Amino acid sequence: MPLASATYLRIYAVVSRIPRGRVATYGQVAALAGLPGHARLVGYALSALPDGSRVPWQRVVNAQGRVSPRSSGSGHDTLQAVILRREGVRFGRDGAIRLAACQWRPRR
Repeated sequence: MPLASATYLRIYAVVSRIPRGRVATYGQVAALAGLPGHARLVGYALSALPDGSRVPWQRVVNAQGRVSPRSSGSGHDTLQAVILRREGVRFGRDGAIRLAACQWRPRR
């Protein structure tokens, strides 16, 4: 198995543990996957997910508690916010999620 595939699978395993109504940051996912300092790699892995994947990609946000805009213009950032709201995640007036209230804190 190529290294990138094994690495992506580690990331997907972490993201798959994030419960509905909670979010994690890219950096948090990277650290939990054993890849501290590689938050950007988490974004690459999530963007490589095939359509219809069951990995809850929408539950990963940036360190400011915001949905990261997509340069591709695909509309996935808008879709992400819609799905998160349906899952019960609340956004503040400034468009950010209060991480203190919604961030996933996995058990050790």
